[in-house]
Amino acid sequence: MTIVITGAAGMIGSGIIRHLNDQGIFNLLLVDDLENSDKWKNLVGKQFIDIISKNQLLNWLNENKNGVRAIFHMGACSDTVETDADFLLENNYRYTIRLAEWALHENVRFIYASSAATYGNGEVGFDDDESTLETLKPLNMYAFSKHLVDLWMKRRGVLNKVVGLKYFNVFGPNEYHKKHMASMVLKMTHKAQNEGVIHLYKSNHQKYLHGGQMRDFIYVKDAVKMTCALLDPEFQHVCGIYNIGQGRPTTWNILAESLFKALQKRANIEYIDMPHQLARQYQNYTCATMSKLHTALSSNPAYISTLPVEHAVEEYVQQYLTKGARW
Repeated sequence: MTIVITGAAGMIGSGIIRHLNDQGIFNLLLVDDLENSDKWKNLVGKQFIDIISKNQLLNWLNENKNGVRAIFHMGACSDTVETDADFLLENNYRYTIRLAEWALHENVRFIYASSAATYGNGEVGFDDDESTLETLKPLNMYAFSKHLVDLWMKRRGVLNKVVGLKYFNVFGPNEYHKKHMASMVLKMTHKAQNEGVIHLYKSNHQKYLHGGQMRDFIYVKDAVKMTCALLDPEFQHVCGIYNIGQGRPTTWNILAESLFKALQKRANIEYIDMPHQLARQYQNYTCATMSKLHTALSSNPAYISTLPVEHAVEEYVQQYLTKGARW
């Protein structure tokens, strides 16, 4: 039985391939449009049966109805500054719905990527309680396109048959191709190596010190582990929307200090003014409520254990970034 992975050459998608390969699972159909990007390098050394374009997938599925075990739908345009709303609606929303409808009709496990961006500025919290979906107010079109999928699943009454995952601030190997959408760990590493300094935004809220704003950062290996847990026969009954995060916030100061330590450099942090446009929608705090997923996977605690951010940064910087290596 084949496992389909969309967005297969991306950071999370390629991590899923690595995780499954390490478990001895190789019957994987990869879906991605590689074009002129170098993200194909994330697939080197991995084992799979084929790679096809997203435009070929539905035809392939219809020709292989009885041979599909599950679909990991990680593919999407994840650019938070993308302004082409029609493109995002077609690529992120309608395409996901078409895949979900196929999977539901064929009774195939469907695990899709939502986003913590759907929580907007966080004024109503970061709780993955499906009853509160209608109260969320995404701040950009990318987040809105993801939110529409979650709402469709709820209104169609199929959240008890699919899994939607709201990823928080994922960082780690295999994100070189993401450019301006890469994690701040990657960006700050280049800055620290080339200029010996990391710039952080000054606080725009009296509750937070400069650099004291907080995010829920999670290492990609832990995010992938949680994602793949939902393919385990033990957890086939687990459905609904779940946060994927550490459940513990980390300040930008701690992140930057951990990075300098990993580079074996003295910490050198400078605080700069936050752009006015950004200040109006800046999130000073994010933290995933993880009790729902932890309860669902409680019979196997290994799936929900996470590497502390400081240790994850050290591994990422020393084993991957400074070597140009991939996972």
